Amino acid sequence: MTTPAFQMGTGRRKTSIARVRLTPGEGAIVVNGRTIEEHFGSAVDEADLRLPFRVTGTEGRFNAMVKVQGGGYQGQAGAIRHGIARALLAYDPDGLRSSLREAGLLTRDPRMKERKKFGLKRARKAPQYTKR
Repeated sequence: MTTPAFQMGTGRRKTSIARVRLTPGEGAIVVNGRTIEEHFGSAVDEADLRLPFRVTGTEGRFNAMVKVQGGGYQGQAGAIRHGIARALLAYDPDGLRSSLREAGLLTRDPRMKERKKFGLKRARKAPQYTKR
C-alpha cells in the first residue's frame, strides 16, 4: 500500500472553517491563495499558526494549502491551527498524537458567540430599569 501524496485536516474555531492540505515541502503556508502576511497582515502572529509543526518537530517538512472561510482573523487563525494539527495526526496517528494532545491542539475550542434574546439589547444586557 502506498502513502497518499497529501493529508487533509479540517479545523474549526468560532464560525470559521479551515480545510488544510499538507504536502511534503519546505514549510510554506498558503491561505486562500495568498501568503500568511498578505492574508492576515499583522493581526495574527505567524508563530501561532506554525505551533503544530513546532510541537511535533516537523517544521520545514510540509507545505500547507489552506482554504478558510467565515469569522474574523482570530477565528480563522485558530481554525487553521486546528486543521494543521488534524492533518499532522492523519499523517502519523501513533507518533504525533501525544505531543499534539499535550499542547492542546487537537481539542476544538467550543466557545461561540451567545445569541441575542428578545427584549434585551444584546445576549444579556437588559434595558435600563425605570421606576416611574
